[in-house]
This record gives sequence, structure tokens and C-alpha cells, in this order.
Amino acid sequence: MVLKVNMSSEKYRTKAMKIVVGASGVKGVRLEKEQGKLMVEGEGVDVLELARTLKKKVGKTEIIKVS
Repeated sequence: MVLKVNMSSEKYRTKAMKIVVGASGVKGVRLEKEQGKLMVEGEGVDVLELARTLKKKVGKTEIIKVS
């Protein structure tokens, strides 16, 4: 899945990565700093709950693609 997250500083990038890695079912995460996107790999990941948590703790979050 691909999530677009407001990661305006290193603090928010680190916080977002910790939240995603700690989510149930996540096996891998890639970060595209320039575009502010997180590529999340895994099975059984609750996309809505993950997006909700990121929005609450980091800032604006959009679900771009779910596969």
C-alpha cells in the first residue's frame, strides 16, 4: 500500500516510520522523502487504522493505493 504523509521534518519522518513499523502485519517499509510517501509491505494490515493513527500523531495522511 502507498500512503502520503505530511513529513515536513526529520522528527515527523522518524515518528511516521516508528508507527508504521509497529503496526500489526507490516513486513517492510520504504520511504520516498521527496514525495512524502511511505510504501508499506505486509499482510493483514488494517489500512484505515494505520492511516487514522498517522493522521492523529503525525499530520495529514492520504491513502494513495492499496494492493
